[in-house]
Amino acid sequence: MTLTLTLVALLRRARGFVLPCVLLAAWQIAAHRDAAHQYAFVPLQQIAAAAIELIRSGELFIDLGASLRRTTLGLVLGVASGTALGAAMALSLRVRQLTQPLFQALRHVPLLGLVPLLSLWAGTGEFAKVFVIFLAALYPMTTASADGFGRVDRRYFELARTCSLTRAAWLRDVLIPAALPDLFAGVLQAVPFAWITATSSELFFNAGAGVGNLMQNAQAGARVDALLVCVLGVTVLAVGMGALCERAARHVLRWRDQA
Repeated sequence: MTLTLTLVALLRRARGFVLPCVLLAAWQIAAHRDAAHQYAFVPLQQIAAAAIELIRSGELFIDLGASLRRTTLGLVLGVASGTALGAAMALSLRVRQLTQPLFQALRHVPLLGLVPLLSLWAGTGEFAKVFVIFLAALYPMTTASADGFGRVDRRYFELARTCSLTRAAWLRDVLIPAALPDLFAGVLQAVPFAWITATSSELFFNAGAGVGNLMQNAQAGARVDALLVCVLGVTVLAVGMGALCERAARHVLRWRDQA
């Protein structure tokens, strides 16, 4: 009985791999139809060979490492700033009246549309790339923070006054725990946006190490296999970072299941 239950559980978990396996099989079949298909749908063994080549040369680790550092820095700055700005907008009417119209206007401007302007203002170096990632993380984090702090039950404010809590204790014991679910939701939204803009900014600001630079070189050499390796590398890093954030959220918010 135990063995049967184990097999059923394994089969349920494996269902998520069915569609990817089907797509890989369809890709491999398309790659062997003719020369045109083989160029567009590179055989899987050729992609694997390109990955081994880039790993042995060290290019893949250098460029992915540079993108990871850049994305992490922009994400951390965007999350911290967005949390502070969203909290201020939710808790202060004056701050909300001053900042919300401008914030709502700016967040509807496509970030990649700002790239030419940023290149004129800040050049094409590290600052410009990190700043674009920072903005990509700032927008969803500010919205999530404002929603989280704005939804705190007003009875908690009365309770804090009754108990004569200090401002630090009020933030630590009342506001932040109540807003944490929305804050983590904002982080999980910010991670994919940060990676999308990181790769895009490296493609536009083609200077220095980064996976975007490696993709540019692969495109110039008509190396579709190397391009796909870059895409897979970014996907693995982005999914891994998202999974770490999700695991941290489950750990920090485990008290909700016990309440």
